[in-house]
Amino acid sequence: MEHVIIIGNGIAGVTAARHIRKLSDKQITIISKESDHFFSRTALMYIYMGHMKYEHTKPYEDHFWAKNRLELLRDTVLSVNTDTRELQLEKGTVLTYDQLILATGSRPNAFGWPGQNAKGVQGLYSLQDLELLEENTKHTRHAVIVGGGLIGIELAEMLRTRHMDVTMLVREKDFWGGVLPPKEAQLVGRHIREHHIDLRLETELEEILTDEHNQVKAVKTKSGEDISCGFVGLTVGVHPNIGFLQNSPIETDRGILVNRALETNVPGVYAIGDCAQQREAIGERKPVEQVWYTGRMMGETVAQTICGNRMEYAPGPWFNSAKFFDIEYQTYGWVWAKPKENEASLYWEHEDGKKCLRLVYDKDSMRFLGLNAFGLRLRHELCDAWLKKEASIDHVIEALPSANFDPEFYQKHEQDIMRQFSKNLKTAAA
Repeated sequence: MEHVIIIGNGIAGVTAARHIRKLSDKQITIISKESDHFFSRTALMYIYMGHMKYEHTKPYEDHFWAKNRLELLRDTVLSVNTDTRELQLEKGTVLTYDQLILATGSRPNAFGWPGQNAKGVQGLYSLQDLELLEENTKHTRHAVIVGGGLIGIELAEMLRTRHMDVTMLVREKDFWGGVLPPKEAQLVGRHIREHHIDLRLETELEEILTDEHNQVKAVKTKSGEDISCGFVGLTVGVHPNIGFLQNSPIETDRGILVNRALETNVPGVYAIGDCAQQREAIGERKPVEQVWYTGRMMGETVAQTICGNRMEYAPGPWFNSAKFFDIEYQTYGWVWAKPKENEASLYWEHEDGKKCLRLVYDKDSMRFLGLNAFGLRLRHELCDAWLKKEASIDHVIEALPSANFDPEFYQKHEQDIMRQFSKNLKTAAA
């Protein structure tokens, strides 16, 4: 019986296993050192905040795996021998595979700051990181977060629920300024400060200062300021977890290089999820996509190929969603921090400063290119359809009422938005 081994039990690896089982009777082994069972990584923050317990983050009952003949192995892969198709495991076991799926996820970045290995300094990605966070913040009153982005804002919210004073060091002029246009970035920045976070923009870390026990006691910024703290969270992004492939013939760059079918240069070896890197980027998408839904789609795609129906990864229009404390964020298509030469946009912001909508379009063709929505919920299927059908900006404005997704009885703002957008569009065309 053909043996498929999957290294990694995150959303990408587990989705691949589930779909291979639906399509075949192959022997399937999932290897992970992080946890016995698959859990929702995005829910880790809610465990720390007391809203959930670990068992609530597992989408499947523990008996699901044996019932579906999915063997789970709690171990670490030290090396891959692609000539013999063997894996060397940390506990001494050697496993042989016929097909190998690498779904090893990411690791937090660190940039060689003095003191970054001190006690009380860590990133936040894995279940072990969450357990370490509990220990590191047990007696902490003041924390410093280095870096912005989505992990940084999640960590800030987590720490505030424990009544800690939190300082965030962000090197950009605005929060997440490399991703968001200035008005959206400033909206988020205001909201962060309203939640009593000391947000320091255009501020970079120089070093982490420690006491005689190698415990963090302060950080020093590049401007020379010392900020006392008992905990430092490093949230300056992540990188693919591929160190164990260093002496392997499997080609890597930033991630594991794959073609559109998620095949590596070695026959029978595939890479999916955060660790995979497209040899040629798909449209405007980044070659490495560290997003939950793309990992799921890659898992579904590679399962088809392994089961004899070779399929290419085709993720469709870009989208993402997140929360900045209690402001929900959705983005569809492409909304750049700095618009491209051919682009124009329409922007509406509510007077409360917590809701906004930006529509981006091509100035020549008037084709809709993308949107940012803060504090407003829009229907995914409709936004996705606008992009796939290359709808005009006029059509999108007219259709905005049908895109409103309002399960929590949010106050409707379509008429105000449509009046302003229509007026601004006429002015731009004049």
